[in-house]
Amino acid sequence: MIIIRRRLIFWLIKAYIKKWSRLILAFFFLGLIAFFALRVTIQILPSAFSFLQKETIGMTGSYTINNLPSTIFYKLSYGLTSVSQDGSIKPGAAASWKIDGSGKIYTFFLKRDIQFADGTPLTSRYINYGFSDVSVTKPDDYTIIFKLKDNYAPFLATVSRPIFKKKFIGLGSYRIKYIKLNGEFVVEIELAPISPQDAVLRYHFFPTEDAVKTAFVLGEVSRIYGIHDLNFKDTSIEKFKNIKLEKTLNNNQLVTLFFNTKDQVLSEKKVREALSYAIPDTFLGGTRNFGPYPPNFWVTYDRADFRFEDLSHARNILSQSQSASSSSNIHFTLKTLPQYKDTAQAISQNFKKINVYTKIEVVDSIPSTFQFFLGDFSPSKDPDQYMLWHSSQPNNITGYSNLRIDKLLEDGRKTIDRNERKKIYADFQKYFFDDPPAIFLYSPYIYDVARN
Repeated sequence: MIIIRRRLIFWLIKAYIKKWSRLILAFFFLGLIAFFALRVTIQILPSAFSFLQKETIGMTGSYTINNLPSTIFYKLSYGLTSVSQDGSIKPGAAASWKIDGSGKIYTFFLKRDIQFADGTPLTSRYINYGFSDVSVTKPDDYTIIFKLKDNYAPFLATVSRPIFKKKFIGLGSYRIKYIKLNGEFVVEIELAPISPQDAVLRYHFFPTEDAVKTAFVLGEVSRIYGIHDLNFKDTSIEKFKNIKLEKTLNNNQLVTLFFNTKDQVLSEKKVREALSYAIPDTFLGGTRNFGPYPPNFWVTYDRADFRFEDLSHARNILSQSQSASSSSNIHFTLKTLPQYKDTAQAISQNFKKINVYTKIEVVDSIPSTFQFFLGDFSPSKDPDQYMLWHSSQPNNITGYSNLRIDKLLEDGRKTIDRNERKKIYADFQKYFFDDPPAIFLYSPYIYDVARN
């Protein structure tokens, strides 16, 4: 009986396959095709439809809608010109330009194949920078003329500022989709791509690096940009699993030790000169940069008289100062931003070797009063540093006053000829190093961290 039943089942299966074999084979191959099609679709969909992929990014800082980080601004739009890493001016929305003999009239000729994010063609009518003391004429849709009241050599770099229509519609590869404010400050901003192959980007802003690291660890953001170290509580972020880490040198930022030149002791040139020889030659946080400009900038040059670490020479100069002769030890307070606390300690240890003692105090922003302040600044796209060091400027936090430096800064921003400007800024650096209101330390390393 068992053998008969087995034969019966075998005959039934054989008959079924014989009758439906073509249909079975057809569905088998259709299944294979559907399987592989599904695999390909899964890979293509995220890039074909950006709403399927969204990257959440954490950054540190306080920003208004008009003062967003450049990494965001230049995703939204670009200006008439662009500025390369070495400070050279390149075409942006303008195909070309000319400057008249007086150096006060700039004529720009727009490219004719550019559109805003909403599809509107770019014409001169949409370019409204709102400069003061500048008259603007637009003889046709693709020509715009700026007439300056005074010569201003950085103007070509100034018009690299991104161009926007109303509602921040720009010329870039992204547009603003969503923005959340706390008062006038941006808390979150979401950028939607023009190309469906790109991801939606949502940026979250945090007041400190500790806060942005915590957000990353808790999964509130999938990537963090621009942190200065990887320390997190008692461990390091690089020890976490499934972490993608990128370390870069930020040549757009310069960590600097600022002196209060109005301080009773630091007003003496010999004291500042001695302290400059007591600065370490290397820092863990970045690559040493002795000058006020990024490496390979068009006015930057190598000098044989940079003040490298020389503690014996520092002691010798300090012994000749009035401050040292009146006291065996000199005491200062060094205020530092949190991310540079380790740098402050390294400097403090070296100062101690020449009998200069520093108390380190961590601050969250530029203090209104200080003796030393360890912070940073972003060199402008043009070599002009008038606002930082000219004696008339409120941003001159050191209180620096040097008539020769003032004159060079004034001449530098009025001289159009590139070669002449290079000579002026060479002299500026020479005399600046001779009478330093600040010591330039290094271009910092920064880290971008993401989950794999």
